[in-house]
Amino acid sequence: MDMPSKPGTQSDGGCEAESCEALPKNPSKEAVMIYRSPKISIIGAGRVGATIAFGILMKGLAGEMLIVDENKDVAQGEAYDLMHASPFAVSMDIKAGGYYDTRNSDVIVLTASVPVKGVQSRADLAKGNLKVFREIVPVLAEQSPEAIFLVVTNPLDAMTYFTLKLSGFPSTRVIGTGTLLDSGRFRSLLADSSGANPSDINAYIIGEHGENQFPVLSSASVGGRFFKVKEKVIELFEQAKTEGRMVFEHKGHTNYAIGLTALTILESLMLNSRRVLPVSILIERYLGVSDVCLSIPAVIGRNGIQRVIELDLDDSEQDQFKKAAGALKEFIRLIKD
Repeated sequence: MDMPSKPGTQSDGGCEAESCEALPKNPSKEAVMIYRSPKISIIGAGRVGATIAFGILMKGLAGEMLIVDENKDVAQGEAYDLMHASPFAVSMDIKAGGYYDTRNSDVIVLTASVPVKGVQSRADLAKGNLKVFREIVPVLAEQSPEAIFLVVTNPLDAMTYFTLKLSGFPSTRVIGTGTLLDSGRFRSLLADSSGANPSDINAYIIGEHGENQFPVLSSASVGGRFFKVKEKVIELFEQAKTEGRMVFEHKGHTNYAIGLTALTILESLMLNSRRVLPVSILIERYLGVSDVCLSIPAVIGRNGIQRVIELDLDDSEQDQFKKAAGALKEFIRLIKD
């Protein structure tokens, strides 16, 4: 029996111990598919959720994929469409269902959100999405107590924090997409400016996925050489910071970039790639900051967050991190009340 509908909402944007024992230490995609059939559930079949689902199919990251949406026709339509596409990609069991059908998921991707159109403020969006999460996250956690939550819903850091508290999961198994997309945009701009490949750029944007994000200029480099013209780097950061808004203004939503951002995290989880990615995680005793979710680089593998990379920030960067933490804590306090 599924959960009752929630009026006024619309969706957009570990593994079991015995199964893990059977896996080799660094399984390839083929090894994962041979030794176990991982299950990914996507909560929210809007543009972002559908983009992520399509990417999962194309990359063959699961043996089973479940799509859940308040609009059951939309969820079923996406499932049918993906099933029809599977002969041209990877064989996969794709279904639509309800919250209780997510049972025994390895990863649960949260893209569900109240409709953004008409929302007057970030706080209103957070309050609406917190109401949704209070209804669905405990049920999802109960059905899949060993799962990993990947949070995509905005406001990202606040919703990652609420997912952690509502699920009761260990902090290693609740991950938000965080500033990974922001960092990707930043590296792309730096690459264009320096004539290098983005993969050879080492530069992070960390902190809040929002106004209080900042670039780690003290360690930004290309090919092992630090960027010398800080003013130009700051200019490119400011450009990266506004590019999401630019996309939204032109097409009314974003989906491809954030979809591939989530897929990058999913691939590292499912294939145990152990990528170092700036994601939103629970901060505890870092620079005197605790009990808040912000983005810092972390090693992501099969069991979630395997290691946190505590950057050696300069004094200015430490102040910015603490400022981001203080602002987010106050934001969370206001919307909880």
